[in-house]
Amino acid sequence: MDAFSLLSNVGGIGFAIASFLVVLGVVVFIHEYGHYIVARWCGIHAEVFSIGFGKELFHWTDRRGTRWRLAALPLGGYVRFLGDGDAASARADLHELEHMSEAQRARSFPGAALWKRALAVAAGPGFNFILSIGIYACLALAIGTGSDRPVIGTMDETAAVMAADMDPLQVGDEVLVVEGTEIETFSDISRAFAAASDAQPGRERFAVTVRRGGEVLDLKTAAAIPPVVGAVTPDSPAEAAGFRAGDRILSIDGQPVGAFADLQRRVIASGGGEPVTMVLDDGTGPRETVLTAKMQPYPTADGGIEMRPLIGVTAIPRLAPEVVTPGILQAVEIGAIRTWQIIYSSFAYVGAIIGGEADSSGLGGPIKIASLSGQAADAGIVAFLSMIAMISASIGMINLFPIPVLDGGHLLFYAIEALRGRPLGEKAAEYATGVGLALVISLMVFVTYNDLMGL
Repeated sequence: MDAFSLLSNVGGIGFAIASFLVVLGVVVFIHEYGHYIVARWCGIHAEVFSIGFGKELFHWTDRRGTRWRLAALPLGGYVRFLGDGDAASARADLHELEHMSEAQRARSFPGAALWKRALAVAAGPGFNFILSIGIYACLALAIGTGSDRPVIGTMDETAAVMAADMDPLQVGDEVLVVEGTEIETFSDISRAFAAASDAQPGRERFAVTVRRGGEVLDLKTAAAIPPVVGAVTPDSPAEAAGFRAGDRILSIDGQPVGAFADLQRRVIASGGGEPVTMVLDDGTGPRETVLTAKMQPYPTADGGIEMRPLIGVTAIPRLAPEVVTPGILQAVEIGAIRTWQIIYSSFAYVGAIIGGEADSSGLGGPIKIASLSGQAADAGIVAFLSMIAMISASIGMINLFPIPVLDGGHLLFYAIEALRGRPLGEKAAEYATGVGLALVISLMVFVTYNDLMGL
């Protein structure tokens, strides 16, 4: 048991809240620091750097005259630059600007060149993406990543026990053929098992040829990914239907299930609108439950995203590849790919909601994020850091939406300014900012309502 798990047993709700504050604090600090440091590099003076809003709890002033503060409401932060009329840099303080010298005006945010303002604004989301990439890259360097060689590096013993009457695969086996399909990479193994399940739904035994210690063996073994529940997603159809980790799925609508691929195929066939009946067994005997899948974004094999009906369970892969340590450049590439997948899937989900292909119940606010933060911290440091990376990428993406009061809204205003040769009119900017603020507040109310309904 690591320190995170030990604390979670003691803290309960307090631990979840503390985890949430750490996650949000890191993400917000990095976002605001991006604004601050790039603006400073551009010669723009920051008067206030705040983590949180409202009553000030602590502050100190650095030698450049920037007031660093920690406030009571930790749901965000801001950097107020010289000449700003508000914390969001949405308008200039015209009275202050009138009384500035030319040198002071040059150090103000409104007086800076357009490209400098745009760079400072874009740096907030940019630093969030950099944090996400950096965390995933460091995790890849620290714990390694799966090799592409078709050699079994580890096996899940719990899942293997269920196939004790079959020819067992072993760690170190090089998989050569699965049901007539030649294997070249480790990812080919699961694809070949899934294809065999598609060809003969419900099958439990698969012909596999391996090289073991210089000898080639023909085996009959269980699915690479058995129909066993590894974890249940909170607020999912599976959780509502009473699924538990360790449950083996025996049948769907009366049809036997021999591999996790059978479950996926039949859930997809339901289209997300039709209820399905499943029989589960946790070792104490079969039980029946009914549930309806929900349309959700799902990563495809080519790195893209598609909308699929999902019930909210993850599998327990029986086989895992050898672990290798990537080089620094490869680790950064891994971090960039994972960060892009988060951004792309988030966009896909929002697009599906707008298009009516998915419901919005999956959108979560502070309560859900706090709960997930606590669960991640409970799972250990790797899961907790991954949670920070995911939230950082998501916050960076959301801030790029072209909504006034968000960074993307500022960038939209700057694009209009570049095209017109002058800033958007004050009245138009105030109206757009008011609409943007109303949208953001409405979204916060909505996701908080979702959180409360999910309790």
